Amino acid sequence: MKTKAIRFHSFGGPEELKYETVDIPEPGPGEVRIRHTAIGLNLIDTYHRSGLYPLDLPSGLGSEAAGTVEALGADVDSLDIGDRVAYTGRPPFAYSQARNWPAERAVRIPDSVSDEEAAAVLLKGLTAWYLLRRSYAVRAGDPILLYAAAGGVGSLASQWANHLGATVMGIVSTAEKAELARAQGCAYVLMADDEDIPGKVREHSDGKGVAAVYDSVGKDTFFTSLDSLRPHGVMVSFGNASGAVEPFAPSELAKRGSLYLTRPILFDFIDTSDRLRAACEELFNVIASGAVKIQVNQRYPLEQAATAHRDIEARKTTGSTVLLP
Repeated sequence: MKTKAIRFHSFGGPEELKYETVDIPEPGPGEVRIRHTAIGLNLIDTYHRSGLYPLDLPSGLGSEAAGTVEALGADVDSLDIGDRVAYTGRPPFAYSQARNWPAERAVRIPDSVSDEEAAAVLLKGLTAWYLLRRSYAVRAGDPILLYAAAGGVGSLASQWANHLGATVMGIVSTAEKAELARAQGCAYVLMADDEDIPGKVREHSDGKGVAAVYDSVGKDTFFTSLDSLRPHGVMVSFGNASGAVEPFAPSELAKRGSLYLTRPILFDFIDTSDRLRAACEELFNVIASGAVKIQVNQRYPLEQAATAHRDIEARKTTGSTVLLP
């Protein structure tokens, strides 16, 4: 069958994204075909498009979506035609009207969650999950520092961390985003252009620094983040919005109080279907409890993916964004 999809043939800016007609084969053994109803937009999509995280070209794009199962391959007994499902993973081809996907890597969407919410939350929500529950397990009373606190992951992580009893310090780029961060559980909000973020962090943590920093910015903020930690604090570097962190001497960790550094990726935490489903259950439960609310603040037609990329790179978006096929 034929479907419409976003493809790119060269690395570069948003103008490289093309809306094309592509062929999809019948689902193979263990696969289902999913008719997309909503597609999640994530900052990592811009990294793939630019070549920061290179893919084999030509390539599709997008790592999460929600939709309806419309065809089953052989040996699929875990899903039925008509099931509402969501998924996250590679190969990146979520920016499409439909695709084939392994049945064991798709999760049913609870009745309490809409398709748009599922598409908006799965990758970002599971990212917040592995940050707060696995990379550094937040405990009640912990002070933590969270970059991009009004963004897709940040909006979820700030609510979840607040629910866990942490004192959340959020970093944002505008006054509008500062208000959003406060509304989502940040006890203190710092501006990204502040020249003394470590000093402000210590003012709000009895002079000690934070237990963990969740840094999605990368190169430009790496040492600022290290300087914001208390002794034995954990630096969680999980993004490269400003570029990849440059090589540094491990002694930089020692002289700041024997710090810990981790560079986690989601798929190491959901590498089996059982782990994926357990993580999704924890995520959907915290959403069902009302502790974490999904804010889908931007919607773009699929064919306008380039505009969506320009807006997310210009920091014009808040909360979550979806593409509608």
